[in-house]
Amino acid sequence: MKFRSIKGTKDILPDEVAAWQHVESTVRRVMHAFNYKEIRTPVFEQTSLFARSIGELTDIVSKEMYTFLDRSEESITLRPEGTASALRAYIQNNLGEQNPLVKVYYIGPMFRQERPQAGRLRQFHQFGAESLGGSSPQLDVEMMLLPLEIYRQLGIDQFALKINSVGCEKCRPIYKTILQTELKKVFDQLSHDSQLRVENNPLRVLDSKDENDKQLTAHAPLIKDYLCDECKNHFVTVRSLLDGAGIKYEIDGRLVRGLDYYTKTAFEITSTALGSQDALAGGGRYDILVEELGGKSTPGVGFAAGIERLLIVLTKLEKNTAIATTPKIFLIGLDEPSRQWAFLKAQELRRSGIGAEIDYLARSIKAQMREANRQQAEYVVVVGESELNSKSAKLKHMQTGEETEVSLDSLEQSLR
Repeated sequence: MKFRSIKGTKDILPDEVAAWQHVESTVRRVMHAFNYKEIRTPVFEQTSLFARSIGELTDIVSKEMYTFLDRSEESITLRPEGTASALRAYIQNNLGEQNPLVKVYYIGPMFRQERPQAGRLRQFHQFGAESLGGSSPQLDVEMMLLPLEIYRQLGIDQFALKINSVGCEKCRPIYKTILQTELKKVFDQLSHDSQLRVENNPLRVLDSKDENDKQLTAHAPLIKDYLCDECKNHFVTVRSLLDGAGIKYEIDGRLVRGLDYYTKTAFEITSTALGSQDALAGGGRYDILVEELGGKSTPGVGFAAGIERLLIVLTKLEKNTAIATTPKIFLIGLDEPSRQWAFLKAQELRRSGIGAEIDYLARSIKAQMREANRQQAEYVVVVGESELNSKSAKLKHMQTGEETEVSLDSLEQSLR
């Protein structure tokens, strides 16, 4: 039997890993510059955590989660997104009592049983951040600047930032009633999914990807016109801060995001290099979510971004400049004593932080030179009986062909 990877999953092969590491190191560098600390949570949680936080009627919970019963008959779900797990850890470990403002980030795999397509797999990877404890609009804007700075440092300048305010628990109920009244006028013409949302989550109808739904709701009232003074002032400040930072943005009154927990600010970063599935990152404020998950009333804001999609953009824009790791030196032994020397010298060099490789297949010198070239080793040294006796050999620079006589005892110094 020949095994294959499960549909919607993908092996990340050695030749591809350098690009992933480049993205991950850039994410960490920017996060640390903004004083965010990494958090690592389990890849599975109690199903009720995601149902409570994301929303029972969302596509994620109702259609896409990988949920199963473990041996104790407890319902377990592979995490479909990172915020719920981060907040569960925040509440469980009393992080808010240790620091009034907690800023964390994560990088890791997520799981959704969607239809596989470019940049959207069933096991996919995200990086994201959460800021818990502060209600300042400055944190909303910081949460937009984080991914934008990551993209800037990766060389991406073709993107669009869309923002909106989705109101709060004070003004949104009024708007929902008004929106429901309008949606019921065209209820019979809406898609099945949108019909299910009209009663319990009418804002999501505005987020429908169905073209007929879009036409039917083209003139629907938008929440930005029904905000309370607090939400209105918050949004004005967000816009002012973005203007002050010189960030271009578009106000999209239909942007409500796909998760139920957002309040006030919602945003999305898109790229034309991705085609129809153009979202690179998205996030917003969720001031009531911590309390809904059993914690104290705590304002929060966060974002999440897909790594697979980011790599697609980097490739299309020819910005994928990650360099794979290669050995500094390839040590070639011509006989058994010299091969043993090469093996021991390689360990010595590796302990001192110098990448070294040898031939483990007893190949000819010609084949070993080809292998050193294939592995893009910077230097090669060929050692046989005479070199071991004289304790010296020629160190060849593979790119220039230049050869230098070096002492085998001080080879490490010659490579630094």
